[in-house]
Amino acid sequence: MSLMRNLNRALTATTGLQVRKAPTQPARTKAAQPAVPAATYRRPALQDLPVERLLRRPVFIISSVRSGSTLLRMMLGAHSRLHAPHELHLGRIDVICNNWHSQRAMSTLGLERGDLEHLLWDRVLHRELVRSGKDVVVEKTPANAFMYERIRDCWPDARFVLLLRHPESIARSWHESDPVKRPYDTAVRDALRYMEAVEQARAAGLGGCTVRYEDITAEPERQMRRLCAFLDVDYEPGMLHYGRKGGSELVRGLGDWRDNIRTGTVQPGRRLPKDDEIAAPLRPLCAAWGYTSRVGADAAA
Repeated sequence: MSLMRNLNRALTATTGLQVRKAPTQPARTKAAQPAVPAATYRRPALQDLPVERLLRRPVFIISSVRSGSTLLRMMLGAHSRLHAPHELHLGRIDVICNNWHSQRAMSTLGLERGDLEHLLWDRVLHRELVRSGKDVVVEKTPANAFMYERIRDCWPDARFVLLLRHPESIARSWHESDPVKRPYDTAVRDALRYMEAVEQARAAGLGGCTVRYEDITAEPERQMRRLCAFLDVDYEPGMLHYGRKGGSELVRGLGDWRDNIRTGTVQPGRRLPKDDEIAAPLRPLCAAWGYTSRVGADAAA
């Protein structure tokens, strides 16, 4: 007689109950995760910045992918007063209160989730700046184009550099960086999201200094002088000879401006596309960014 039978006999005699094997339950489908609500935060007033922020007047490059932002970052980073670290993707750093007690404690301090994230972002950038021994931090992550409003709210005294490049050149470069993963049509669609975000920042009156990749490759000294004047630092010739800092890791995947990174000196850009070479979805932005009159011209002319 099995153990289960003996156990049930004893249970029945004493309690009137029996043990039965539970029926097999059908596999449960994983419930969809609820959407994370937008972070709540307050924008500090300028007079409160000494308490709310460690950084003063940080600089953010607003650009699409494949627009030459790595080249610009390295040129600015070669300045003795400008620190331009690698892409930091601050927008992907979240702060979460794990229970009601911590959330209530932070709320009592006037700090909601977004406020805590802003404090962390500010500390990360300030740490990098202090470690560099320089005066001004320059952050360039293409995804910043999607969160320019929040950057402006986090640092009300932030300065912005809008970097433009011919939309068709951006799409081709994005395609050529990984032709298997990104066929041309896919590259156009993906890159267009970034370009439209940059255009929204321009249309919103973000201000700052606008510079073109084609102008940087054609007249590097003139453009660096413009940027230095905007950033309130003296121009330094070393910005045009930024060396090979970072080695091959920076070169890998940089596409059509990899020679700029290898040599440490600015090289001429590619020929600008002709009218009939521009994908239809990109033509409105070409007009908005003033490239229609430049179509067919050489970027180094």
